Amino acid sequence: MPLYLTESDVESLLTPADAVEAVEGCFRRMAAGAVENRPRYRLGLEGGRLAVMAAVDRELGFAGVKAYAAFRGGARFCVLLFDARDPELVAVVEADLLGRLRTGAASGVAARYLARESARSLGVFGCGWQARGQVAAIRAAVPSVERVVAYCRTAEHLEEFCSELGAEPAESPREAAAQEIVVTITTSRDPVLRGEWLRAGALVCAAGANDGRSRELDNVVLERAVFVCCDSLVQARAESADLFEPVESGALDWLEVHELHEVVGGELRGRQSRDDVVVFKSNGLAAWDVAVAAAAHERARERGFGREL
Repeated sequence: MPLYLTESDVESLLTPADAVEAVEGCFRRMAAGAVENRPRYRLGLEGGRLAVMAAVDRELGFAGVKAYAAFRGGARFCVLLFDARDPELVAVVEADLLGRLRTGAASGVAARYLARESARSLGVFGCGWQARGQVAAIRAAVPSVERVVAYCRTAEHLEEFCSELGAEPAESPREAAAQEIVVTITTSRDPVLRGEWLRAGALVCAAGANDGRSRELDNVVLERAVFVCCDSLVQARAESADLFEPVESGALDWLEVHELHEVVGGELRGRQSRDDVVVFKSNGLAAWDVAVAAAAHERARERGFGREL
């Protein structure tokens, strides 16, 4: 019988560190060729969008579909988890928190492999729901991070975020951008991070824009970057204005863009020196949803969580 897991169940079963472990394992299996990922596609709704994405992880033994309906007033997310070897639906998972965990975990994995060794500071652009997941995951993945500096255009949201997470409010975007790891996780249509603000050796994780119409990075970020990678080139070509617009303007070439699993799997080194500026563009993969949902399902069976359908 399939197991139904609520948002509350997921919160009880998984920590940010668990999600980092699950997503790092996913990247390793991607490097080994054991994962097939279908990029997101969107269908129009009356005032919103229905998004669908799917993946098969043959080594893990699961396949899954993530679907969500997004409107201006909010969104609802769900993952259907299937056995990859038998015709069995094993779990239905409410996936708002799960999505935050896996998105943050991907940045955590990028920081583990691409940030300066013993990086101590994190700058965050954005103070919303997803930004909280980014901070938690990067702290879990890179324990040397001691200082978090956050920038948000809404003072009330910034104060609440900093109080909740033990972060420092940035007086300007330059201050957030001057840290060793810099995350952009906003809903902005236009770039929020300028390359001239970055310090030598910075890692940039751009995780907010994925609709092909929005950018968080200006061209100078890509011009300064010695190494640029994404989660999926196929998906990036469709969704990453942060990459395809610099390519169209000549500031970047697709031949210079790699995939993070190549670094995690040991095929590429990524960072070559402490002073390299490195960029990871994250769009979000269904393969991560499958990996984290599988981890939640395993723990739920072990600990008696969820409801059988």
